[in-house]
Amino acid sequence: MGIAEIFGFRPVGEARAAGDLYRSIIDAAREPRFFASLGVPDNLDGRFETLALHTFLVLRRLKSDAATGLSRALIEAFIADMDRSLREMGAADLGVARRVKAMVQGLYGRIKAYEEAIEEPGDAALEAALRRNLYGTLSMPRAGDLADVARYMRRQHAALAAQPLSELRAGRVEFLPLPEATGEEAQR
Repeated sequence: MGIAEIFGFRPVGEARAAGDLYRSIIDAAREPRFFASLGVPDNLDGRFETLALHTFLVLRRLKSDAATGLSRALIEAFIADMDRSLREMGAADLGVARRVKAMVQGLYGRIKAYEEAIEEPGDAALEAALRRNLYGTLSMPRAGDLADVARYMRRQHAALAAQPLSELRAGRVEFLPLPEATGEEAQR
């Protein structure tokens, strides 16, 4: 660890790469079909949840190659975005830090839940984690939606594992497109 890192300064290239990764995460999380076809609530909670899901997937990929500096920079980009977003929505300065802290704790809770669930064989644990988080504000999400998003996460996880770490360190990540819904929505 260098002197700059001891005092909390991030190398410029690492911060830039994390910013680029985070913009890609935002783009993937804003995919309209999450909300229109897969039943994710199209509100602040639902948008936070899709952001947390994609942030988890990238952090998990970085974890597998011990890219801790880039992982920290990505979390810092998430925090800066939450802070900026709250201020744009008119949150009072005194309440922003408390709200951002709650959002970061929420992110870490989802990371832990998804980390444990994705390690389990089959999709039951992953669907349960999605039910509690991604669909947590709904009384009863459609079973087909849970299954579709669980498959999406597993596909993304595998696709990210195949991406060279050098690409992620350069701020480039490729997310697979959402598949067409196969659950109840597809049958309508």
